[in-house]
This record gives sequence, structure tokens and C-alpha cells, in this order.
Amino acid sequence: QVQLVESGGGMVQPGGSLRLSCTASGSIASIYPMAWYRQAPGEQREWVAISSSTGRITYTDSVKGRFTISRDNAKNTVYLQMNSLKPEDTAVYLCNLRTVSKSYWGQGTQVTVSS
Repeated sequence: QVQLVESGGGMVQPGGSLRLSCTASGSIASIYPMAWYRQAPGEQREWVAISSSTGRITYTDSVKGRFTISRDNAKNTVYLQMNSLKPEDTAVYLCNLRTVSKSYWGQGTQVTVSS
């Protein structure tokens, strides 16, 4: 069973930066896509960035130019570098690993952007 653990969340002022990390148990992450999602209170969960095991990357429009997803397959870890943060980025950020049969989720890490 895959376990995902996120870290790196916190509170920052608008324009600030955070770096999130997500580590998967074992070595399974090296062969599956991994992604970051976020969910704000009262809103639908949305995908933020997706990284395939081969390096293909996709971002949602609202974070393009500000966020960068990367992965270190040797460490079974995916990162999300978040720059120029805006209040509307405030949400619980969740790591996702998707297989053909199931999606695995971490517990989430809170990101709060406020002055």
C-alpha cells in the first residue's frame, strides 16, 4: 500500500515563497505520475501541477509562471516550489500518486497566504 507524506506548508505574506515536498513509500513513485492538488474551504479540489515519471509537466493556468513541480525519483519525492504567492493560493495542498487502478493521497499540508 502506498503512503504519501507532505511537508513544507505554512503561512506566508503575499509575494512570498514556499517549497512543498511529498515522499512516497517504497520506490513505486518512480514509475507513476505524481501531482499536486489543492482544496480551499468550500471549493472543489483542483489539480495544480502534474509530473509524469518521464518528466512531462503540466500546470493549471492560475499557477503558470509562479509554481514549479519537480521530482527526485531516487528519493521517491515530488516537490512544488511556490513563488509569488497570492491569497487565492490559500488551500490545503495534497500530493497524489495515480496508478491505473487507484489514486493515492497524502494527508495534505496547509498553505496560508495572508498579510
